[in-house]
Amino acid sequence: MSDMTSTPDAPRSPGRPRSIRADEAIIEATLDLLAEGSTIEALSIEAIAARAGVGKATIYRRWAGKDALLLDALRRLKGVPAQPAGHSVRDDLVLLVGAIGKNVDPRAAKIMPCLAPAVSRSSDQFQLYQSIISPRRQLMREVLRRGIDEGVLRADIDVEVTMALLTGPMLIQRVLQWNPDLDEQTLPVQVVDAVLEGIRVRRS
Repeated sequence: MSDMTSTPDAPRSPGRPRSIRADEAIIEATLDLLAEGSTIEALSIEAIAARAGVGKATIYRRWAGKDALLLDALRRLKGVPAQPAGHSVRDDLVLLVGAIGKNVDPRAAKIMPCLAPAVSRSSDQFQLYQSIISPRRQLMREVLRRGIDEGVLRADIDVEVTMALLTGPMLIQRVLQWNPDLDEQTLPVQVVDAVLEGIRVRRS
């Protein structure tokens, strides 16, 4: 029976290749349901299967459960993290700050703000969120530590606080549109330069 039917699938024989089409349909169905207003708590494997046109067995053969599926779907939504070139601390920070809250998929604008309530209510969803954000945070942490090692940034800065200073303005602007008068195109440079003013090594 085809993976794209709405009834449970026959057991997969050893060596049978996964259907990429089914994988895509399941991920897309998950993101569509979230974008349409389904909360993470209310989202069900049954609803995802129905939207994707597959049986629940198809989903469970690919993911251990809803959390594993959500992790892959949200990673897809966020896309591949920006990769610093490693030539200039300032340029690398501008790249990373500019990527915060910026998503090619228009569904992200509807989905990502809705994660905040789930993250605050559920330790499982908090861990899910952290598993998505932690690699991106590590990239910025490495750039800042490189800046310290190279003598560009002061050795006494608090790296974790510095990351919060760099990240906060972009998140509040792109997620909440806090100040419509701010230019999101120039904001990453402005934020980075403002923070660097306080943490760079002063040359006499």
